[in-house]
Amino acid sequence: TENKGYDVTEAEKLIPVIQAAYDTKDDINFLKLVAKLYHLLGTAPKNEQHSYWSFNYYNNFEDVTKEVAFPPRKVVNLSDQQLFDKLHAGWLAQIAGAAIGTILEGYTADNIKEAFGEVRDYLREPSTFNDDILFELAFLEAILAKGKEVTSEDIGLEWVGRIIYFWTAEEVAYKNLKRGIMPPMSAELNNPWNEWIGAQMRGSVCGLVAPGDPELAARLAWTDGTVSHINNGVLGEMFNAVLTSLSFTETDVRELLKKTIELMPQKSEYYSVIEFAYNACLTNETWLGAWKLCEKQFERYNWIHTYPNAAAQVVALYYGENSFDECMYVIAMCGQDVDCNAGQIGTVYGIMFGKEAIDKKWTDPFNDQFESLCRGYEKTTISAIARRTLEALKKLNS
Repeated sequence: TENKGYDVTEAEKLIPVIQAAYDTKDDINFLKLVAKLYHLLGTAPKNEQHSYWSFNYYNNFEDVTKEVAFPPRKVVNLSDQQLFDKLHAGWLAQIAGAAIGTILEGYTADNIKEAFGEVRDYLREPSTFNDDILFELAFLEAILAKGKEVTSEDIGLEWVGRIIYFWTAEEVAYKNLKRGIMPPMSAELNNPWNEWIGAQMRGSVCGLVAPGDPELAARLAWTDGTVSHINNGVLGEMFNAVLTSLSFTETDVRELLKKTIELMPQKSEYYSVIEFAYNACLTNETWLGAWKLCEKQFERYNWIHTYPNAAAQVVALYYGENSFDECMYVIAMCGQDVDCNAGQIGTVYGIMFGKEAIDKKWTDPFNDQFESLCRGYEKTTISAIARRTLEALKKLNS
């Protein structure tokens, strides 16, 4: 809440009291105090001097298009089989990336180096169980049901019906949805986490169904993101959606990154984050040099916040260049919310370079099998998810 330009002085006074209640197992007072904390956060006064308000605030997608001139859609001349192959490779790379990062969540770069050394392989047996992808699957089902007419409410209702595993902003939104509070209010009401990573971590699916059409990908990201997030949180999802959409027509990752950054609204705080990270890359010979600048710049933000993770994505894409292995190495070594980051940016390598460019050490352990906590996708295959994605893509482009 403080990061969003509000004065949380009164709420902060409760933190040591809540901690004391927790430490002494005083459950009655602990629960009462937490409820009071939520109230204070939800009613915190605006801090007009906060740097947050020096940037534009985006209430809807039309606010974005006032600043961003999206290029026209590029027709992707691929057969259904060729499209399927790209989608399948993209999902394989995303699932592998998420599995690489799960054990590394919450670590800093120094912590990872000390605990694990150089991370160039799975650190434990990989699994497809991951909360990030659940929301992408729900999005696909909403598209398959409603096509071009899909709304944020449609997507939110798929969450209610299908997903049983939530954290932070998505958990608040889910509870709001279950009470009949629909988007965008589901994202706004008593939700201090609505600029954290929960939208950015699900943007790639919007690009998967909008190949070569960054404006459609961005619009879909806005529709999906506002179920649980606001403003810069939604822009994070838009970034990954545009990145993925453009990956169908680009052949060089650094050029892809540059074009994606150029399609973000430049008066947003989110843009200031990715611009800082990109400039750090341009002025440093090594990923670690660039990342150390970013780590310091965004240290005030929680490791699950959108900003440090957006910066990590930029650094990994820039120094990973056209190598999935190198990109996964850099994103793993940066730390933060690694599974979210590695999964999203990993997707573009599958699309751009195909399954053949992803070392089998990353994909063979899955044997194309997929298990999750999403109703309807409890046990399936990665190929089946790719086929559903192709169906959704065709429905949007029919």
